[in-house]
Amino acid sequence: MSSIQKGGSAVDINKRRIINGADADVMQLYPMRHTFAWDAYLAGNANHWLPTEISMQLDIEQWKSKTALTEDERKAFETVLGFFTTADSIAANNVVMGFYKHTTSPECRMYMLRQGYEEAIHTHAYQYIVESLGMDESRIFNMYREVEAIYKKDDFVLSFNEGIFDPNFKTGTFENDQKFLENIVVFSLIMEGIFFYSSFAVMFGFQRLGKLTGSAEQIQYIMRDESQHLNFGINLINTIKNEQPELWTPEFQQHCVDLVKRAVALEYEFATTVFPKGIFGMNADGFRDYIRYIADKRLGMIGLPAQYNVENPFPWMSEAIDLNKEKNFFETRVTEYKVGGQLEW
Repeated sequence: MSSIQKGGSAVDINKRRIINGADADVMQLYPMRHTFAWDAYLAGNANHWLPTEISMQLDIEQWKSKTALTEDERKAFETVLGFFTTADSIAANNVVMGFYKHTTSPECRMYMLRQGYEEAIHTHAYQYIVESLGMDESRIFNMYREVEAIYKKDDFVLSFNEGIFDPNFKTGTFENDQKFLENIVVFSLIMEGIFFYSSFAVMFGFQRLGKLTGSAEQIQYIMRDESQHLNFGINLINTIKNEQPELWTPEFQQHCVDLVKRAVALEYEFATTVFPKGIFGMNADGFRDYIRYIADKRLGMIGLPAQYNVENPFPWMSEAIDLNKEKNFFETRVTEYKVGGQLEW
């Protein structure tokens, strides 16, 4: 929007769209069409948190101890942190410079601003963990350049924002609208819905054994936020499908399935890099099945068929991500969203 139209008629709710709708018109929220976005915005505000609220004392003691953690556990923890440190900043850039720029729904834009801020909080949390434990900050934050499996995941998702980051890119054509929808699939469904989850499993594995519980609690809060980001992205995809059904062609649906399959392969490679001998009783086969299980869940959320049909090999992870429970997995603080009932797992 380059100017305000003086004396124009009121915004017609029927012209509100995720993309290609009526002008966002200086964040004019009403009439509101996409209430899922407003609900997500309110939930994010109601559940604000900061990393410094969580004690890291036990983590510090265990990290300094020569016996509390094995070398394999230390490697897994550091590598997972190395992935997380850049993953959230990549997601934040895509929200602010991709999603927000091309979205014409004011309420969706409101939540995107909140989402970008939450990604910054997550990056703060990783820095807080690294600093608290006295880890080599430059090494952890540079792992995306040095660990091949992290590099491949980051490179995969970044390849899909080149088009929509172009200053000359505009929605409004079939090709560009599909490219924008593809970007949401990659960043919301794959990046936030698949790539994070084997790493979440590792962090919660530490907690189950009473190890690095402060770090694990921070990851619990981060996963709570990411689950809302995922749910918002799924709503974006499904709403665009309804508003512009011509985009959801059989060919595009198969393309989405193929992207998820590529992501599953990359995530399995990452998992075997982080813990080649397994960890906490979770072996390579278990991680492969868990990644496939999560992928099927994500495909189902956008109306696509399951590809793997495997059971969850880590049922305790369902407890960790069950946002409808009154008490969180760690039995320390309530972390569920007040509107968490809308989430599907």
